[in-house]
Amino acid sequence: MSHITSDDVRKVAKLARLKLDQEEVEKYTNQLEQILGYFEHLEDVDTSNVDPTTRAVEVVNRVRTDTVKTSQFREDLLDQAPHREGDFYRVPKILSD
Repeated sequence: MSHITSDDVRKVAKLARLKLDQEEVEKYTNQLEQILGYFEHLEDVDTSNVDPTTRAVEVVNRVRTDTVKTSQFREDLLDQAPHREGDFYRVPKILSD
């Protein structure tokens, strides 16, 4: 696995428009190097019998039947608009022709 150098940290900082002094560059270089070391330990784990997943915990979407319901508040809501045009809100034009 490749190692993080102070030049790598400076390059990423420049791309992110961060100003780092030399002390911060050294600090982040060491921290990122340690993080890569943790990932190297994962290479030792046997995952040959593990099915690939997209999440650590399976998530199931709960859906309900989509039903149409009439509301008695429709007119009240439309009446609260500053400008109403029939069954619609009238809003200022934001795009030019």
